[in-house]
Amino acid sequence: MPNYDYECQACGHRFEVFQSMNDAKLTDCPQDGCGGMVKRLLGTGAGLLFKGGGFYQTDYRSSSYQAGAKADAGSSAASAPAPSSAPSTPASN
Repeated sequence: MPNYDYECQACGHRFEVFQSMNDAKLTDCPQDGCGGMVKRLLGTGAGLLFKGGGFYQTDYRSSSYQAGAKADAGSSAASAPAPSSAPSTPASN
């Protein structure tokens, strides 16, 4: 069930209501002594937050695929040239 934002046309009070999509729109302001007409505001919705695993294509790969990927990563690291351990010396004039 979504939250809907409303604004009173008389007093400017803004509020949020958690109601079903099938419920009728509110018409009266809930502020004490106001009773003005309210208007439902169009919202942009909330931003999505993706936390934890399960949101990437690779999270659902089979175990055989993951084992192959590990093997490929290990072999590519082994075939990479090792950094030289020779100290660099400045060129003399």
